[in-house]
Amino acid sequence: MKLITSTDGLAATCAQFATQPFVTVDTEFMRETTYYPKLCLIQIAAPDGSTALVDPLAPAIDLTPFFALMGDERVLKVFHSARQDLEIIWLQGGLLPQPFFDTQVAAMVCGYGDSVSYEQLVNDVAKAKIDKSSRFTDWSRRPLSEAQLSYALSDVTHLIKVYEALARQLLATDRGAWLDEEMAVLTSPETYRADPDQAWRRLAGRMRKAREIAILMEVAAWREREAQSRNVPRGRILKDEAVLDVATAAPRSVEALGRLRTIPTGFERSRTGAEILAAVERGLARDPATIPLPERGRPRSGGNGALVELLKVLLKAVCEQERVAPKIIATVDDLEALADDDEADVPVLTGWRRRLFGEKALALKAGRMALSAEGGRVVVRDLGEAPNG
Repeated sequence: MKLITSTDGLAATCAQFATQPFVTVDTEFMRETTYYPKLCLIQIAAPDGSTALVDPLAPAIDLTPFFALMGDERVLKVFHSARQDLEIIWLQGGLLPQPFFDTQVAAMVCGYGDSVSYEQLVNDVAKAKIDKSSRFTDWSRRPLSEAQLSYALSDVTHLIKVYEALARQLLATDRGAWLDEEMAVLTSPETYRADPDQAWRRLAGRMRKAREIAILMEVAAWREREAQSRNVPRGRILKDEAVLDVATAAPRSVEALGRLRTIPTGFERSRTGAEILAAVERGLARDPATIPLPERGRPRSGGNGALVELLKVLLKAVCEQERVAPKIIATVDDLEALADDDEADVPVLTGWRRRLFGEKALALKAGRMALSAEGGRVVVRDLGEAPNG
């Protein structure tokens, strides 16, 4: 089992794959010590039995033929749980695979649960077992053993049967269009752009004060830019806990910064310490009226907790009946919005989601539908017109 280490070898292999109706693709990468993922291995397989293992770390290789294959609209690209794979392709190749299919999303539509593992899908659909002995390989080390390469290749060879089975189920149930919205998100460049000015949202949590959020916005953006420019994990620049401490305490002097328990001794007098203090000042200079509150910080319109719980039961009952994962229908936030407003701007009130669940949810709110228990299962019953009064 050989790695492709030359551009000519890769070009010839990709030309062969370009004649196939679809290819299955996976990548192995490392990002423990870097901000951006380090691509270490590419695996490709096709329904005619051809396979390839590509070494992106080989000094004499140019990955242009691989990226060309990813952009070839004549060939469907099949991944499982593709988000991180697509991020790497976007960062290194400047494109996203088209056309594209994610078997994890398809599995949710076909009733395999919210987060079915690849191992479980292979077991259930391909009737095979994955050898997990090389699961925690350092893929950046060379040489890779035969066992490691065999493990990596099995990810794409088994994926062929998984894709074919899911594609048949989608065709039989006429649910192919249900995937479109999820696939559109995965193939949008905006999904993979790490905007430093939005980094604060991941940390905002329960912050409610405009001043704290303003400082958080500036410090988190500074840290993100530093991590990107130095290609190191965010935590190497400043731990999350320290960012939050700075936002809450708003230190304006070296001494005040040094008193924070999450700031290492002496750190406050470094160049980095000065940059943190400068970020604090920028945050304090912001107009509080322009500071956006985190979505979770905005109170709902009025005590509908019990109704939200009822909608959760309805969602689970409908999804069990229709054999589809709840996660792809509605989130808790969607249900909360729906509980407050019959015309909420949420996906569950549009398209196929509305037909499958949204209309039932509105009927339940209006008293035209009820839930009951029969034989240990929740049953949805249509009551017709809403009751008077």
